[in-house]
Amino acid sequence: MSLAEDLRAAPLPAAAREALDGGEGVWVAGGAVRDAALGRDVTDLDLAVAGDPRPVAKALARALGEHAFELSAEFGTWRVVAPGRGGQIDISRLRGDSIEADLAARDFTVGAVAVPLGAGEALDPFEGLLDLERGVLRAVGPASFGEDPLRLLRAARLAAELNLRIDAETVALAHAAAARAGEPSGERQLAELRRLLGGPDPLRGLELLDELRLTAVVLPELEGTKGVEQGPNHHLDVHGHTLEVLAQTLAIEADLARFVGEERAAEAAAYFAEPLADEIDRRVALRFGALLHDIAKPVTRQERDGFVGFKGHDVEGAAAIAEIMQRLRASWRLTRHLQALALHHLRLGFMVREAPLPPRRVHEYLRATEPVAVDVTLLTVADRLSARGAGPIAAPEKVQAHLDLAREMVAAALDWHREGPPRPLLRGDEIAAELGIEGPEIGQKLAELEAAQYAGEVTDRDGALGLLRG
Repeated sequence: MSLAEDLRAAPLPAAAREALDGGEGVWVAGGAVRDAALGRDVTDLDLAVAGDPRPVAKALARALGEHAFELSAEFGTWRVVAPGRGGQIDISRLRGDSIEADLAARDFTVGAVAVPLGAGEALDPFEGLLDLERGVLRAVGPASFGEDPLRLLRAARLAAELNLRIDAETVALAHAAAARAGEPSGERQLAELRRLLGGPDPLRGLELLDELRLTAVVLPELEGTKGVEQGPNHHLDVHGHTLEVLAQTLAIEADLARFVGEERAAEAAAYFAEPLADEIDRRVALRFGALLHDIAKPVTRQERDGFVGFKGHDVEGAAAIAEIMQRLRASWRLTRHLQALALHHLRLGFMVREAPLPPRRVHEYLRATEPVAVDVTLLTVADRLSARGAGPIAAPEKVQAHLDLAREMVAAALDWHREGPPRPLLRGDEIAAELGIEGPEIGQKLAELEAAQYAGEVTDRDGALGLLRG
């Protein structure tokens, strides 16, 4: 079968074709055609129609038993989410007065290919299928980035995602337009960054941001880590170390059993697959955290008597992340999550010398790092594995001690995530009545009781009262 026939036979396009009585006058374009050409499943279907997309979206929703809603009034786009059909369908108004004009207004040639939903062969006026075969990402025309500067970020993301080489003319166009990369709304920038970091090769995606001169515009704080030298525990500058931490995070992600134990690997994998916020799961959020955890080192660097330190970079990092996420219009939940990763990424390292930890110390760590205890613990592992200098913390036995403690802490944190803290043996009002106290002191007693329960020091009401009265 031809590409067009293969695409129309796929479940989601076939369902759309049936819902639209054959689909005459409707075109499948963009990523769906590209995915079909690459032999991938088509789960996101982009349809282009002449005129108002609303009635087409409503017809699709009725036929599929789903709901249609307007995605963008500016771009004339509606969406039908069809989980029962394995994906979603976006319906957009043709840009221009024909499908040819629409394709000419698209970003890259590999996405400027259309297939009629009804009948007929693929329309490929810019040889996008040939570029895909050659492994090349090429702008449709010289005005591509000027028409929508978000395409600058998309170029890096798509090239990394599809393992494409950006052709020289497109690189030159990107360099000329790079200063405009910060113009799109924060939400749109974040959407591209999350897809870049969540893609199959985020390190290459970041490398391409550099090559296209976009990092300094979109993530100037990351650009500022370049050339910032560190102390003897590190073999790389802050920027190189940051990328190495991300690389180690990816390695941990790919081999959870090694770092959390065989018996906990499936549970940890399920944990990191949990949705967090802004269409980002915990897995991708940890990648974000790796990228941003040392973001404040440049502004906290101090050198005295040959010693290089970054005192307070955890606290300052959390503040910097708040500014970055505000700029990207991220949700409060994602922002707080990333801030917590930066704020607590040093904590476990300071505890290694105390191992084995008593239960109260484990409890203290879990309470302090909640709700990112699992996440930040593995971030500390990636951080420690990335410090391969000649300093004391880089010694193999020190690294192994950190990994051993982290494995134990992840197990405790997964239990805490699943079961929560111990159920209090006494309520606050009972403590107030029994001890004759009020205000903040009640909270202090509740915290003391929780720690004692976690440590197994008290198991019943009488024991709890005895502890609190003592």
